[in-house]
Amino acid sequence: MGRDLSALFDPVSVAVVGASDDPAKYGHAIAAQAVRANGRRPVHLVNRRGGTVLGRTASPSLSAIGEPVDLAVVSVPAAGFEDAVDEALRCGARAIVAITAGFAETGDVGRIRQNAVAERVRAAGAVMVGPNCLGLADNTTDLFLASDTFTPGGVALLSQSGNLALELQLRFRPHGLGFSRFVSLGNQADVTLVDLLADCARHEGTRAIAVYAEDFGDGRAFAEAAADAGKPVVLLTAGRGDASARSAQSHTGALTTSADVVTAACRDAGVELVATPRELTVVLAALNGGRRAADHRVAVLTDGGGHGVIAADAVEATGLAVPELREPTRQGLREALWEQSAVANPVDLAGMGEQDPGSYAEIVAALLAAEEVAAVLMTGYFGGYAAAQGGLGGGGTALADGEQAAARLIAARHRATAKPLVVQSMYPDSPSCRTLAAAGIPVFGATEDAARALAATATGSPGSLASPGVSPLPRPASPMSESGYMETRVALGAAGLAFPAAREIHDEAELLAAAEEFTGPYVLKALHLLHKSDAGGVALGLAGPGELLAAFREMHARLDACAYSVEAMADLTDGIELIVGVNRDPRFGPVAMVGLGGVLAEALHDVAFTLAPVPADRALHLLRGLRTAALLDGVRGRPPVDVAAAARAVETITTFAAAHPEIAEIEVNPLLVRPDGVLALDSRAVLD
Repeated sequence: MGRDLSALFDPVSVAVVGASDDPAKYGHAIAAQAVRANGRRPVHLVNRRGGTVLGRTASPSLSAIGEPVDLAVVSVPAAGFEDAVDEALRCGARAIVAITAGFAETGDVGRIRQNAVAERVRAAGAVMVGPNCLGLADNTTDLFLASDTFTPGGVALLSQSGNLALELQLRFRPHGLGFSRFVSLGNQADVTLVDLLADCARHEGTRAIAVYAEDFGDGRAFAEAAADAGKPVVLLTAGRGDASARSAQSHTGALTTSADVVTAACRDAGVELVATPRELTVVLAALNGGRRAADHRVAVLTDGGGHGVIAADAVEATGLAVPELREPTRQGLREALWEQSAVANPVDLAGMGEQDPGSYAEIVAALLAAEEVAAVLMTGYFGGYAAAQGGLGGGGTALADGEQAAARLIAARHRATAKPLVVQSMYPDSPSCRTLAAAGIPVFGATEDAARALAATATGSPGSLASPGVSPLPRPASPMSESGYMETRVALGAAGLAFPAAREIHDEAELLAAAEEFTGPYVLKALHLLHKSDAGGVALGLAGPGELLAAFREMHARLDACAYSVEAMADLTDGIELIVGVNRDPRFGPVAMVGLGGVLAEALHDVAFTLAPVPADRALHLLRGLRTAALLDGVRGRPPVDVAAAARAVETITTFAAAHPEIAEIEVNPLLVRPDGVLALDSRAVLD
């Protein structure tokens, strides 16, 4: 159910501690906003000097109010913060919005103070946002406890930046978007991003949740909450390009970056990940109406060939498709258009729109009705005829009136279907385009924005193929105390992963005894090296005991390893080498990687990431999505390999890793996939 945050968003009464008449103080801005909703609930202003603030009588303390306070906003100097919070709790406060800064963001001493306050708040059964936050607002309950006014709407913004909220306010306006809630996250000493996300998911006035976060805290809990939200969640985050701060000791660790982890978590949870405030706005505009494309097939409509080709390229660049329309659909288009019109896809009116603006509406309706079309992008000149007369795009009163009539018809066709329609126009602010926008049709000035909007309608829904959800972590297993090669091999073998026969040896006598236990050819490995191949610690294809002994003497003279492994050489014929690893991220927990493996794993970098554990069906989808996936089905006369067995092996490895939180990194490389099953040829683990 999550934490009860009702006192944060719909309190019985509010007190602003640190309210001031000084415009330079934040307590002034908060107080000025808070009193806007004085009719909804009592709003008390507290200033230690008493007197008046904003023309209202101010109390010298919370206690002097003489009645319980449900929510207290604390905007006082850091030296008086603890006393103000303690007094608020004594006065019955169930919620505190802590504006005051100077805590965890300043270092360890500040963090200790912050944690102590948070513990007292929780012990009192209250909740606290901040400290070091900029307040919050809820337009659905007339609660205004931030310094700025937010246009009402259906988007809840949870942000670590106040200025970002102001920019989004400006960007939202042309798209008819507004805010249901705004919360400045601050230091998240008590109420976290996950708590707020879960509460906004339950909030009836919120249709979509926008998040700007630089620190996720518990990233896995964020992903789980987003996957369960049942509403669009759009994330803008910073620092995704930085590699992991921890020194990687395996291919998996070396190949995994912060960007990979965040991208994988968002994809699993169905979160739309964006890079800029502009892209965030585009995605929210696309998802605002609740329309989702059934698949990736897009029809492009234009009245100029150049715009159509550019739009088609932009659509395909997002991963969507612009397929050729079926003959029945094309025939219907031919009957509606003139001879020079193109009807394959893109559909080009070829100037007919200038003769008859209503042709736009007729063709939009036909494309939306076509079974082979999941979404439509209209691009180019539409809007120009109704632009200011005499200026660029002016086409005369008759054309302007015709275009406006076409816009109304397009809006009506749009209401009659569940398929997404997105418009790119050279004149996005024209009256015709404003008519479309008012009907809930996203309109953009840039082609790439329109294409990105369509991509969001195809992928922005939890439960889609691209968002499999976040698999629950298994119950922790008995911890591994040793992570040597043989110990890791034995543990994975016990979990169900198949390996070739192997024996650990220390001298020539043990080596010859091992050679008698199974027939050659043999493999010899030095066991003290993480990257054995790079250091010359692996000898392959040793035909018999003589070659095995000679290889041992040469390797031991060069490396002087304390132990070696003698193994049966696997039949590499017709096999494909994969890499499967799990890297434990400090925010998101175990993150799995699958890809083309062997000694070239880092050079090829053909890998995919997802949160672990990975069910076999999800693993199969990842394997099929690799750039080199065609190799799995056989090329140049080679037989296909057992991809289903590979997927089951991925499930085994990632489930094992997820059940062992003491493992920082683990990988199987190579995992040999053959036509008749899989064999793990090498493994390594690094304990935290």
